[in-house]
Amino acid sequence: MSPNLLEVENVSKTFAGGGLFSRHANRAVADVTFSLSADRPEVFTIIGESGSGKTTLAGMILNSTTPTAGTIRFKGQDLREIRSRRDRLEFMRHVQAVFQNPFDAFNPLKRVDRYLFSAAKRFAGSRKAAEQAARADEALRKVGLSLAEVGGRYPHEMSGGQLQRVAIARALVSSPSLIVADEPVSMIDASLRMTIINLFKRLRDEFGVSIVYITHDLATAYYISDRLMIMQKGRVVESGDARAVLSAPQHPYSIKLRQAVLSVDDAWRNDPLADATPALAG
Repeated sequence: MSPNLLEVENVSKTFAGGGLFSRHANRAVADVTFSLSADRPEVFTIIGESGSGKTTLAGMILNSTTPTAGTIRFKGQDLREIRSRRDRLEFMRHVQAVFQNPFDAFNPLKRVDRYLFSAAKRFAGSRKAAEQAARADEALRKVGLSLAEVGGRYPHEMSGGQLQRVAIARALVSSPSLIVADEPVSMIDASLRMTIINLFKRLRDEFGVSIVYITHDLATAYYISDRLMIMQKGRVVESGDARAVLSAPQHPYSIKLRQAVLSVDDAWRNDPLADATPALAG
């Protein structure tokens, strides 16, 4: 068995040009390589502006987009070998996603607890209603909620922060090894973002879940990440220990990003939330 949870090896993705007769191609991701250890859960952050290729890379890790070149392996298995429905479900049981807008992730006419029950049946093999409810409640409690609070409610009856925590709970129902979180706090009120950020740290530290955290926000990346890589136009321009890279970036693009925001050192030093773990509310 591979010593790595995830291996991304020389991965590229090229999309055909937009027009019928266009000869131009868009190389969204170019020759990206990194790995996550199976022995040590971590938050690995991919930073980049819009168009940097980070979301395309996330799609390839989730096996919803096929690389043009290179190889992605999860627990030693090449994702290209996952073809049958059974294999896809098994992969999805171990690798889950959390997306940007929680209100887009739920049908407004469907109660949110239905999603949790469905995940318990589909990925955790819970056939009986009582088993599904127990599994849902267990996942909700990991994010500071409970089935008693969430049961019977529709998305519009919940805040953005609450709904994003339900989305994370749905991802946790199957007890995954890896969560790919694509801009998970960008659509949430600023006062509630640290709730979600601290939740990801808790999932890593208490439940052994690795997180691929995708963002353009250097401040949250500095706070949450173990390691990171910075992407520009599909290429990795810098990578390494998160605080080392963000405190003293070397690549001109990384320096530009750093200069575009407040000093991350000063930002967290002056922010009372930096050293606090807020209650899971909102």
